[in-house]
Amino acid sequence: MELRDLPSVDELTRGVADPLAVAAARTVLDQAREEIRGGRDPGDLRPRVEEERARMRRPSLRRVLNATGVVVHTNLGRAPLAAEALDRVVEVARGYSNLEYSLEDGQRGSRQDHAASILRRLTGAEAALVVNNNAAAVLLALAALAEGREVLVSRGELIEIGDGFRIPDVLARSGARLVEVGTTNRTRAADYEAAVTAETAVLLRVHQSNFRIVGFTERPPAKKVAAVARRQGLILVDDLGSGAFAPFADEPSVRESLAAGADLVCFSGDKLLGGPQAGIVAGRADLVERLRRHPLQRALRADKLTLAALEATLALYLDAPDRIPVVATVREDAAAVRARAERLAAAVGGAVEETRARVGGGALPLAELQSFACAVDESLAAPLRAGDPPVIGIVRDGRLLLDCRTLSEADVDEAAAAVAAARAG
Repeated sequence: MELRDLPSVDELTRGVADPLAVAAARTVLDQAREEIRGGRDPGDLRPRVEEERARMRRPSLRRVLNATGVVVHTNLGRAPLAAEALDRVVEVARGYSNLEYSLEDGQRGSRQDHAASILRRLTGAEAALVVNNNAAAVLLALAALAEGREVLVSRGELIEIGDGFRIPDVLARSGARLVEVGTTNRTRAADYEAAVTAETAVLLRVHQSNFRIVGFTERPPAKKVAAVARRQGLILVDDLGSGAFAPFADEPSVRESLAAGADLVCFSGDKLLGGPQAGIVAGRADLVERLRRHPLQRALRADKLTLAALEATLALYLDAPDRIPVVATVREDAAAVRARAERLAAAVGGAVEETRARVGGGALPLAELQSFACAVDESLAAPLRAGDPPVIGIVRDGRLLLDCRTLSEADVDEAAAAVAAARAG
């Protein structure tokens, strides 16, 4: 075929009542021209136009099967929601809600009231506030409490995580001035004390998230930094990152940080907590109120669907934390994971391999979870990513590992069907 033999857009779309037909035809014709210039025959273009129309209508944001063994996988949407949280989202989204309306007195209410009560109960905080992520929570806290003044941070905590999120940059955007204390590997409470000036407003502790400094190190516990803050009449803000509610090895909990003397604690909703993307600030009522009244709060606040999912997730911590997928997945016995890997391997003719899963999301970077994967041929990686649903595994040593720590019982059946389809395609 030559370029002059290509059909026109009108020929390819005649009789097709689809607003995307013309765009699909133009895309296919552009591809066909490139193929002809490269010496290839593009073949019949009409089926390709149909495929392109279907591709253009497919949602970009899609559900995938996480077979990576990373439980809180940032690239794959972090925490999957519990069934109760999904039900609450649907209930609130299907119509109107009392997002900012008081059912008690019939007056305007605050969206910050909905999760505050259960957050106080779970953390022991006097008050709480929800924004759209933890970076926003830290930014709001610093802007409201330290704009134009100094914030003391240990050099070992000036971290960068998550696509360029840097503590120094957040401080700069908040209007506060960064003052580094201690050294990269060793910071003592006395270093904070020595750095305090009349311009100091906040002592900021930052969770080291996805890295650890090991060896000759020292980092004062929250209790000692809180003592410095009290003596100097300053505010201690503790950025916990994940903000665990259930016990996870040495990951600090929100309640522990507040009990140690932190005035405000900032943490994420979609990491170890296992809820939707959100940033939560909990602590002293007077400080939370200052954050609530700051102009940035409106720009950073969470929407009704986030609040619905968060409230439902938090409610599970009262009675059934193991119904939260992240909690259940991290705590699951390795024997159950192995049984799923064996079932998947039997279904697809793969091999069972012992692996090490990770918590992910910047939490417990040194922790490893015993896990088991079904190993299949590496060539299946791309077809599985292109499937419906896509299956994302880990390529290692010439094989594709489908780690069953992060595949549920139902996911195993879908993964098996996906492997069969990838091989047939």
